[in-house]
Amino acid sequence: MNKDSLEKMGRMRFLGMHPAFKACIESGKTDSFTNDELVHHLIQSEWDDRQHRSLQRGLKNANFRYSASVEQLDYAENRGLDKNQVQRLSTCDFIKKGEDLFITGSTGTGKSFLASALGQQACLMGYKVLYTNTAKLMSHLKMAKADGAHLKELSKIEKQDALILDDFGVQPFDGGSRTLLLDIIEDRHGKRSTIITAQVPVKKWHEVIGEKTIADAIMDRIVHQSIRIELYGESLRKKQRTNNTAMESIL
Repeated sequence: MNKDSLEKMGRMRFLGMHPAFKACIESGKTDSFTNDELVHHLIQSEWDDRQHRSLQRGLKNANFRYSASVEQLDYAENRGLDKNQVQRLSTCDFIKKGEDLFITGSTGTGKSFLASALGQQACLMGYKVLYTNTAKLMSHLKMAKADGAHLKELSKIEKQDALILDDFGVQPFDGGSRTLLLDIIEDRHGKRSTIITAQVPVKKWHEVIGEKTIADAIMDRIVHQSIRIELYGESLRKKQRTNNTAMESIL
């Protein structure tokens, strides 16, 4: 009977329950469980396995630039990163409320790493996240529009609990990109959270977007209720290279 049960568990893809039941049989623990305890153990094993696989799918689909966590963040005084603020953000209440977050600062100050850390924290809490380079996303959507598939892509983006637009404004927006950006912002406004990282200060985004009417519409929807973090200090990548060079010279 146990062999038959294991076979059916495998065929039904109970990938958590199957190894748990097999381990219980092989170790003889089935005799030490009551019926209720055994059922609870098997269901809990299946639940934990499905939660783990769901998390791994979420992390893979998010396509983060960095594997990062909030525990790895550097709160050095000259960075402008407030630990209390980050801890509040790590609860992901701002995502639950559909609030936007802007992370600005010079190149190398850790904007993308911070966005990745918060995004992966959101994944751990069960939110759907998409991380993308802004210019690459616009290029992808323009090609999809040429093929008549951009509405499907926009619908996918709209369903993400948190959309991370990295390197916003590094490349200027053309007419097609501006319209697509407005579509994205309009779909998500007040319903889903958008996290934007940019070297350009928020006050200059209007110029970066271009076309006054569209820029006004986009900025009106994202600026007023946004949470903002501005990072300072020297490039962390440059600092890391310097440290590595110093270590190599010692060795």
